[in-house]
Amino acid sequence: MTTDWPLYEVFIRAKSGLSHRHAGSVHAADDEMALNHARDVYTRRNEGVSIWVVRSSEIVASDPQDSAALFEPAKDKIYRHPTFYEIPEDVGNM
Repeated sequence: MTTDWPLYEVFIRAKSGLSHRHAGSVHAADDEMALNHARDVYTRRNEGVSIWVVRSSEIVASDPQDSAALFEPAKDKIYRHPTFYEIPEDVGNM
């Protein structure tokens, strides 16, 4: 039996309307403790409006060696990138 606490990944949203960003990791005995540790460690100066904690063991990630199979097909879909559209001058910034 192990006595090590599980590792949690911490995500902080700095302001409303922004996406959460990975801030770091904390060890905790349970979800509530992880949330409290994350608050204490990563938002001491009121840096955030929202905190997510996720057990590291629950995160599923792609293997960098598989990047070609996962991301290369997107290069064939140039219509998803508006680089060939002409924007009229009276539109201004989009």
